[in-house]
Amino acid sequence: MDAWRTPERILVGHAPDEVADLLGGPRHEPAGKKGVRRTMKKRVPQFTSEDQERKFWARADSARYVDWAKARRAVLPELKPSLTTISLRLPDLLLAELKLLANKRDVPYQSLLKVFLAERIRQEFKPSRARPRRSDSALQRPTHSTPRR
Repeated sequence: MDAWRTPERILVGHAPDEVADLLGGPRHEPAGKKGVRRTMKKRVPQFTSEDQERKFWARADSARYVDWAKARRAVLPELKPSLTTISLRLPDLLLAELKLLANKRDVPYQSLLKVFLAERIRQEFKPSRARPRRSDSALQRPTHSTPRR
């Protein structure tokens, strides 16, 4: 009997060794609803190095190892983002306008600059069919010229 088989669902009528062969090794399979068995998630192997673990996760499907339906968002209050101090030369007018905007929003101008940079970087990395990629020369101010006739 040729049955519908996937790693997630296996019909009850199959022998345990058939199931093990199908899934690449023996596993415990508790009975599910309506005669369909759901396989348990695979155990994550032990790694001897971070590099070995990185290579494993680069090719492995995490859904076979982690039940993402039970996942919860982790809160790490003690984790501080790494910051690097830079020196940035800005035109006086641009800095004055930035400080004016920051004052209107009642935030420090450095924080507002970080928000603006983060938004723009996110926008640049976001794939969009409507927005063609610009070259570096397109970021410069346009020069006004007379139209050709």
